[in-house]
Amino acid sequence: MATPVIIEDYDQRWPHLFEMLSSQIAAVLNELAVSIEHVGSTAVPGLAAKPVIDIDVLLRSSPDLPVAIRRLGELGYEHRGNLSVSGREAFRAKDEGVRHHLYVCPPESREYRRHIAFRNYLREHGADADDYAVLKRELARKFDSDRDAYNQAKSQFVERILQRTLGAWSHD
Repeated sequence: MATPVIIEDYDQRWPHLFEMLSSQIAAVLNELAVSIEHVGSTAVPGLAAKPVIDIDVLLRSSPDLPVAIRRLGELGYEHRGNLSVSGREAFRAKDEGVRHHLYVCPPESREYRRHIAFRNYLREHGADADDYAVLKRELARKFDSDRDAYNQAKSQFVERILQRTLGAWSHD
């Protein structure tokens, strides 16, 4: 049975939950991580979102990935590969305490650049963030149990924002 797409009003606890998870990740990745970023809709104050914290870790170098995989495994994360998205590696927490997605990205990661640019744009452009919230709620109703269709339907909005902020880089 598919998990329904649920969009919730912004929760003031989301930044705190990110900080808690980030500190645990930083403790094991240590010098391997250049940056640990709260991305996705829960990282935009006031934006309605699925109640799942998205975290991107930017590695200092690509050869550090095997060590990062091992260290995150010791913390209880399962490496899931790139899940068909080049430039990031996905991890699932074995202990599902705080619902979150963890991605580890090499320094040249296009996906990392896109996530940061999209988050920053929405933080700075409240009207577009409001439009995005309306769209997500509509799509959640329309595709309530079809996450792939939900994600595909919102991709045109995301690409339009990335084109504004990254220009030609949004597709390289």
